[in-house]
Amino acid sequence: MKSFKSYLPKLSLWLLLLSGSLSSYAQELNARVVVNGERTEIQNEAIFNDMQRSFGQFLNDRKWTEEEYAENERIQCNIIINLRKSSRSGVGSYEADVQIQSIRPIYSTNYESIVFNFADKEWTFEYNQSQPLNFNENNFSSNISSLLAFYAYIIIGLDADTFEKGSGDPYYLKAQNIVNNATQTGYPGWEQFSNKQRNRYYLVEGLLNQQMSPVRDMYYDYHMKALDVFLTKQEEARQIIVDGLKNMRKVHDLRPNSVVTIAFLDAKAEEITQIFSQGPLPQRREVYNILSVIDPSNKDKYQSIIQ
Repeated sequence: MKSFKSYLPKLSLWLLLLSGSLSSYAQELNARVVVNGERTEIQNEAIFNDMQRSFGQFLNDRKWTEEEYAENERIQCNIIINLRKSSRSGVGSYEADVQIQSIRPIYSTNYESIVFNFADKEWTFEYNQSQPLNFNENNFSSNISSLLAFYAYIIIGLDADTFEKGSGDPYYLKAQNIVNNATQTGYPGWEQFSNKQRNRYYLVEGLLNQQMSPVRDMYYDYHMKALDVFLTKQEEARQIIVDGLKNMRKVHDLRPNSVVTIAFLDAKAEEITQIFSQGPLPQRREVYNILSVIDPSNKDKYQSIIQ
């Protein structure tokens, strides 16, 4: 697979191969799962620890693709689950807000860039201690395994898109299949006909929609053509980001407030602000004007670009 290791100098690769460090392959994800049960009024801390362990093992021990990942290529990600008291009847019923975040290393630096930073506020599920988590991508097993698997494929797809344009498609299709299997279950967050445009259905629908391809392309251009060369080509890198933002502005005109555009900027708002804290003032004004339109919720943050 085209990944961060493909940029290592040939000599470094030879030394790694000689040492055998690339001789064994690992799963795709290295996920840190945190479960916070303070809002549930449940005093049994063991159940939350059990959830944390079980969910982490589900994400980290499963092989999600047919690609070969070396240990140092595993995608670093965080799943923060804030449980709240469930309105559903029955012991072991939960509602939760979930924050999903993934990161990508930047070539020739110690810097790690956030690729995905998404808040899912519509998760309800049932869980009993030591409950096994089964998953079949062609059938609905549980709302736990479906949600975790859905975001596993989204994370892998977005990471792939940062290395090669369009390479996330196979994983988004798998995520879409999970949505299709879950739609008729009655659990929120999967349905097309919802008042909420930031649910799982619209996220994967947008990623696979041709109208949104300039945003998909931006994942590649922003990381490979801008961040990965930023140390040596700052002016060129900034202009690539500006061009990408212009294309995102056109997408916004067609599909305002798309969850795909919002997801990209939720991950990149702070970073873009830092990148354009320097550079020619006309360019910074152009960036500010675009971002103020496509991401008005962060307008105050972007104000520092032109100060």
